[in-house]
Amino acid sequence: MKKAEKAVQAARQTAQNTKIAVKTTAKAVTHAIKALMEAIKALLSGLTAGGWIAVVILIIVILFGGFLCMTGGDNSSTVSSVSAEVEAYEPLIRQYANQYGIGEYVELIKAIMMQESGGRGLDPMQCSEGSFNTKYPKQPNGITDPEYSISCGVQEIKSCLERAGVKNPLDMENIKLALQSYNYGNGYLEWAKARGGYTLANAAEFSDMMAQRMGWSSYGDKQYVPHVLQYYAFGRIPTGIGNQAIVQVAASQEGKGGTTYWRWYGFGGRVEWCACFVSWCADQSGYIQSGVIPKFSLCSDGVKWFESKGRFRDGSYTPAAGDIIFFDWGNNGTIDHVGIVESVSGGTVNTIEGNSGDKVARRSYSIGSSNIYGYGVPAY
Repeated sequence: MKKAEKAVQAARQTAQNTKIAVKTTAKAVTHAIKALMEAIKALLSGLTAGGWIAVVILIIVILFGGFLCMTGGDNSSTVSSVSAEVEAYEPLIRQYANQYGIGEYVELIKAIMMQESGGRGLDPMQCSEGSFNTKYPKQPNGITDPEYSISCGVQEIKSCLERAGVKNPLDMENIKLALQSYNYGNGYLEWAKARGGYTLANAAEFSDMMAQRMGWSSYGDKQYVPHVLQYYAFGRIPTGIGNQAIVQVAASQEGKGGTTYWRWYGFGGRVEWCACFVSWCADQSGYIQSGVIPKFSLCSDGVKWFESKGRFRDGSYTPAAGDIIFFDWGNNGTIDHVGIVESVSGGTVNTIEGNSGDKVARRSYSIGSSNIYGYGVPAY
């Protein structure tokens, strides 16, 4: 009798697991179909606007995007769908995009609207304070006509795309510059160009600078670019930055004290902030959100996390740029300090570290030094 009961329970569990698997598969397939439809729309736009070379590129990207959608499931690297409210505005978006000569960017405009308002409210493009609004008060939500908002927003986006030098819907590096400019205003674009273009780090730096200058608590959205690109069919295409992103962010902070980093982490007063600095750099690069690097304030917690992922290497390892380096100054098994590997040259590992002399500083060590406890090796 007990065997029969166990068999029934096992059968029920199998049925339940099958039901869950079917639902998960159906969800993934539905998501993939939606994303591929968005990519196909962009393909058709590319055919009319960019010629056959652009179309060939787009076909490659569609295949890549389809693979991501089918294999990504609920992973953060997949593209999120825009809302039904945004989709309802597509005819108007397409009308004005074609009118102003950027018909191939309809999907990007939809992604911007999704981030700005989700398609809700009377100013869905949130451009009341922009230069193209000449009809309504230049104040938040001053525009009370959604069609006029779309018209102004499309013109604003066109201006940003042109000034950023965007060549096509796949020119992600320049699109990022244009997007952050749409959020921050005209001042950011030229400022960023003078510093080599858009980076998460200089977007944060510009925001802090403007907030201080204006006497405000904050200025714009430091994460505006990744926020928009999560809705853009081509926004998840690898751009080749990889492990260099966190290095670029860290390098931009050289010489600064620790207040920014320990406050960002949530501490009300000064703490030993080397791990807060590494975590802040990872967050600015999008690596915490994507699960590549953890948020940690204790060096030992960082080591434990990398060990749990099978991504920790001992001190004899030869690291690469972007690896997280942990130190044991007393050679007693206690992890005392952490930094970011900037480069490796010959037998020397060059680092960028927070809380090194109470500032962000560059340091160098011999590979295999007894002071090096080991390395976290992120899966970039």
